[in-house]
Amino acid sequence: MYDNNKGYYYLGIFYFDKKDKRIIVPKVNKAFGWTINFARPQAYLVLLILILAVVLSNYI
Repeated sequence: MYDNNKGYYYLGIFYFDKKDKRIIVPKVNKAFGWTINFARPQAYLVLLILILAVVLSNYI
């Protein structure tokens, strides 16, 4: 959808674009991986699941 999403980053790390329907988007430099679109409400659920997975992995 958006190849040049550089203008939608706040503080250089938080991606926020209401028009972009993706929850997980590639970073400007694709070699650095992916990030979350914080404009999407579902993104906070994905973030919570990721945090819980990391925390619970210490107990397994």
